[in-house]
Amino acid sequence: MKGRIYDISLPIYPGMAVWPGNPETRLEPVKSIARGDSSNVSLLHVGTHSGTHVDAPRHYIAGAAGADRLGIETLWARARVVQLPGARGIDPELLRRLDLEGVTHLLLGTGNSALLKQRPLSRDYAFLAEDGARYLVDIGIRLVGIDYLSIEEFQKPGRPAHHVLLQAGVIIIEGIDLAGVPSGDYELVCLPLKIQDADGAPARVLVREL
Repeated sequence: MKGRIYDISLPIYPGMAVWPGNPETRLEPVKSIARGDSSNVSLLHVGTHSGTHVDAPRHYIAGAAGADRLGIETLWARARVVQLPGARGIDPELLRRLDLEGVTHLLLGTGNSALLKQRPLSRDYAFLAEDGARYLVDIGIRLVGIDYLSIEEFQKPGRPAHHVLLQAGVIIIEGIDLAGVPSGDYELVCLPLKIQDADGAPARVLVREL
């Protein structure tokens, strides 16, 4: 019998929390049955890094691969969820204490999951430090996710964690909600919108107990 499935995606809706400077989300009716049209049709305005989303290399590397070129074999794979409720800056010292041997896909659960739906966004959230990002690259991580809208420390000059990961070809998932998901191994299904040449894309992300 298949294990429990967790939908770790955030809903997309007008007024949802977005990263400072990113476009607000709007859902505008174009056709309406209530107005006499034959169907309901809406126009969605949403940023490529809104809600649960994937960062493509193009996000920080000019001319690099867009969201449509991310390999499906990396987006659908076995993943390790680790809950780190007291973490702030996730560095090699913390990561070495985890059993990550053989792990290629890592989802970081922190106290951030409680902050995800709040507005305004917190500037005091758990993040992956630059040396933590280098450690993950060194041990062979191919995908890493975190439970906030950025994996980077707030306004960190140069955005080093992003650069380290994306230059190494590591896919980043941001804005996953891991509240109530126990640490352990899961089947990960991450399906970003196939937007040609996009720097990122909103995604539906699920994990299933193995």
